[in-house]
Amino acid sequence: MELTSKQIAEAFSSHKFELTYPYWSDHIRRNNVGGQQFDGRDNVIQSCEKSATHLATVKTKFSKFRTILSENCVVIDSLAEYGSTGNELSTVASCDIYHFAEGKVSEITSYNIELNQS
Repeated sequence: MELTSKQIAEAFSSHKFELTYPYWSDHIRRNNVGGQQFDGRDNVIQSCEKSATHLATVKTKFSKFRTILSENCVVIDSLAEYGSTGNELSTVASCDIYHFAEGKVSEITSYNIELNQS
């Protein structure tokens, strides 16, 4: 089954990275604003696998997950709580912007900020 651009973006933003790999351009760029940038399919996959390894050790609960569609872009606005085995909680607000060219993801730009717990 082919995934739509919306399904691809939602899978990636919900940390199901591997499902999205077949839909990437060979020249994909992943830009973590304020952090690292990865260029090329192999480098982006490597960064995703590293993230997936870490995410496998925490419990994730999304309290907000909004999707906005346009012709060649999908935007995911989310709020997630991450819990570690030591009961440490972290709440992260994220905005992921997916650009599609010729039916493939050509760029992912992510804005992430950890929110203070009150």
